[in-house]
Amino acid sequence: MNHWIIAPILLPALLAPIMAVAMRHDIVLARVAGLAGTVLLLTITGGLAMLAAQGGIHVYELGNWPAPFGIVLVLDRLSALMTVLTSALALIVLLYALGSGWDARGRHFHALFQFQLMGLMGAFLTGDAFNLFVFFEILLIASYGLIIHGGGGARLRAGLQYVVMNLAGSTLFLFALGTIYAVTGTLNMADLARVSATIPLEDSALLRTAVMLLIGVFAIKAALFPVQFWLPGAYSSASAPVAALFAIMTKVGAYAIVRFTTTVFGPNIAATDGMLTEWLLPAALVTLAVGALGVLGARRLGILAAFAVLASMGTLMVGVALITPQATAAAIYYLIHSTLAAAALFLVADLAVSRRGDAGGDLRTGPVIGMAGPIAALFFAAAIALAGLPPLSGFVGKLLILDAARVSGWVWAIWATVLIGSLVQVVGFARAGSTLFWKPHETAQDAPKGPAADAPSPALAVIAAAAAIGALILLTVLAGPVAGYADATARQLYDTPAYIGAVLAGGMR
Repeated sequence: MNHWIIAPILLPALLAPIMAVAMRHDIVLARVAGLAGTVLLLTITGGLAMLAAQGGIHVYELGNWPAPFGIVLVLDRLSALMTVLTSALALIVLLYALGSGWDARGRHFHALFQFQLMGLMGAFLTGDAFNLFVFFEILLIASYGLIIHGGGGARLRAGLQYVVMNLAGSTLFLFALGTIYAVTGTLNMADLARVSATIPLEDSALLRTAVMLLIGVFAIKAALFPVQFWLPGAYSSASAPVAALFAIMTKVGAYAIVRFTTTVFGPNIAATDGMLTEWLLPAALVTLAVGALGVLGARRLGILAAFAVLASMGTLMVGVALITPQATAAAIYYLIHSTLAAAALFLVADLAVSRRGDAGGDLRTGPVIGMAGPIAALFFAAAIALAGLPPLSGFVGKLLILDAARVSGWVWAIWATVLIGSLVQVVGFARAGSTLFWKPHETAQDAPKGPAADAPSPALAVIAAAAAIGALILLTVLAGPVAGYADATARQLYDTPAYIGAVLAGGMR
């Protein structure tokens, strides 16, 4: 077995408690340890991504107990992609937190940050449905602590709503897992795929109910309509680095839906075939519409960024809901883009708000923003990316999804919603940008001093936000190779027999 597969989980799992106990009163030491750990994590996940790119499925059996009896971690193209994307995002976010000083505005930021990474890595690498639930709970605990980081009544209220919603989802998750186990006798994903394929359609009512419940839980995590209402409040109330890291959080729900609708309960399984697209696709289109209208009507910059995330999730889920290899490949490309673009928007928005000295982030004319030119350029780059305009990767991702939708019976509804949604977002972003950067302001000497001026390293914060935009530019330049990787990933996801054979036979040792 390749022991490096468990390293992305073990590294933050070991580092987090050490930081919580031994470094909680030494912010400098916590920063050094957190940065070193995140850089090492990116190095490890990058190596694993290179290994997965060779096309094999690699299995790590904890305690050397074979599947389906033991706990297994599975490294394939999709899980490797998600881990390296998470690591790269974490490094950008951590650099911004260090430069802006957000990490010092509350205790245990760095420990919670590492616990969050542990939960994310575990969710992407696990090959067992119950352990996916376990890592979801780790995510929930750590994310609640991060949401309320820095204090304040608004964050506490948003955090409470977030926890209540996700605890309800966790309860439903357990019910779904219990029902699936009662029907199939297993929770190992590969074994689930094997057993589900043998259940005749006339005996599948209970399994179909459990799968619908399970996908509903993942829809909560992905903020899919009608359970999307928790996202705007939670994301807009969180500090900028936390909101930027949370750009990957909704993708955990999308990842789980992709995994279960392709590899586990794929289109070739009679018991579940065709039952998901009927409601996933309309929900995705409504989510996109709600997000676009939210961007248009937002009166605060944080709310605008949160609704932009919601709109991008709707677009992503359109590709996921079509459940074809071409659409899944398009969704994978768009997933990478939307994660980086959402994070960039939250970071740039915080730069603008803090340098204007407006803690509320209201979209109104106000003092001149320090470094207005560079920050305006970063803002409009992030806006163009999220709206899906050329030349950045958002345009490429939406084009791939629209092309994949041509074979769907919903093609005109998809095209209309995506294109009109993009137009509405453009208007919303243009209104916000003109208010912040172009309309008459007070003179610079009258502008209040923003928190960014007192940050430990304002230049580092700007560099981190620019790095997120740079990643989007790189994703655009490398659109061909990345789309090719996404296509190979989609083909691997739909090759259920290969996944079953690799996991149940112990994988590539």
